[in-house]
Amino acid sequence: MNPAVFLSLPDLRCSLLLLVTWVFTPVTTEITSLDTENIDDILNNADVALVNFYADWCRFSQMLHPIFEEASNVIKEEYPNENQVVFARVDCDQHSDIAQRYRISKYPTLKLFRNGMMMKREYRGQRSVKALADYIRQQKSDPIQELHDLAEITTLDRSKRNIIGYFEQKDSENYRVFERVAKILHDDCTFLSAFGAVSKPERYSGDNIVYKPPGHSAPDMVYLGYMTNFDGTYNWIQDKCVPLVREITFENGEELTEEGLPFLILFHMKEDTESLEIFQNEVARQLISEKGTINFLHADCDKFRHPLLHIQKTPSDCPVIAIDSFRHMYVFGDFRDVLIPGKLKQFVFDLHSGKLHREFHHGPDPTDTAPGQEVQDVASSPPESSFQKLAPSEYRYTLLRDRDEL
Repeated sequence: MNPAVFLSLPDLRCSLLLLVTWVFTPVTTEITSLDTENIDDILNNADVALVNFYADWCRFSQMLHPIFEEASNVIKEEYPNENQVVFARVDCDQHSDIAQRYRISKYPTLKLFRNGMMMKREYRGQRSVKALADYIRQQKSDPIQELHDLAEITTLDRSKRNIIGYFEQKDSENYRVFERVAKILHDDCTFLSAFGAVSKPERYSGDNIVYKPPGHSAPDMVYLGYMTNFDGTYNWIQDKCVPLVREITFENGEELTEEGLPFLILFHMKEDTESLEIFQNEVARQLISEKGTINFLHADCDKFRHPLLHIQKTPSDCPVIAIDSFRHMYVFGDFRDVLIPGKLKQFVFDLHSGKLHREFHHGPDPTDTAPGQEVQDVASSPPESSFQKLAPSEYRYTLLRDRDEL
């Protein structure tokens, strides 16, 4: 039998201190470092992944590192399963190919992924442990509101875009695809669902998805594709949730500016829905082929008085159409001219060709003057871009390059 070992009082206190420290010291989680070998495997298997694209020399990246790690520790306690939530990082100096793949234009950039698919909206909120943790909790919450009575549909907010899925049962492939789409597009639409006996009156031809556009008079639209086809379902719902003409606000201005496309903007009074409808119709009629080369937007004249002043306009002049190229602003002219076939399309083409830029600096193009008429070089000072000021701040990010549009 081994003799008992008695510790002296100082040694006993030291041992107890070590035990208490070991018990109460929080377990820290290692941030997953992504490279070309592991990035696809890790992101594809993560329900939700928040990725920090950084550079060691960037002081804003250095400031974010401890906050990002602590937020990861907080979330790991709530979602302990390995693939529920992943906090990861990419050293963009070491892995420039990954940075280029995800079009990183500033450090640090925080992007959200769902099952390997990068979400369009990056994280732009506060850089605090609480804000990051709350953001992840929001992303993990159920994006679909369940209807327990179809009468609830009459109380929907019809100023929003509503997508309603009617299913025989929740445990089905149809619903799993619907849920996956909702997790991606929940910022753009309100998603609702009904099951079993509740949904039966709407399932006369089987499970279906219905889009209810804004406004009480707008007719519903029914998805006619295969509901188990994720790409088809996603593309149809995205087309309904993300309108061709979007509203620009101070909240989404940075995001829209960072897309790098010039703005074609209708400034209108909030209650003036008629001019907005005309603009939307003409954009769809004349400029649908230009989607991807320019952003079609509308803005509240009262909220965006400053850009109007840049083009020597006030809210009393609204509706006004203008282009902001992030270098200059150009005014369309009389709003009623938008109804002239091809007029709005030519305005956009003149931007792409450089004609608007040349005419502001040098007067009318020679091709627009009569034969024999003397062409004079008329110097002018076109209004500077106003919306460029909504771009990511140099006091928050290290910007990698400057824009150089016309």
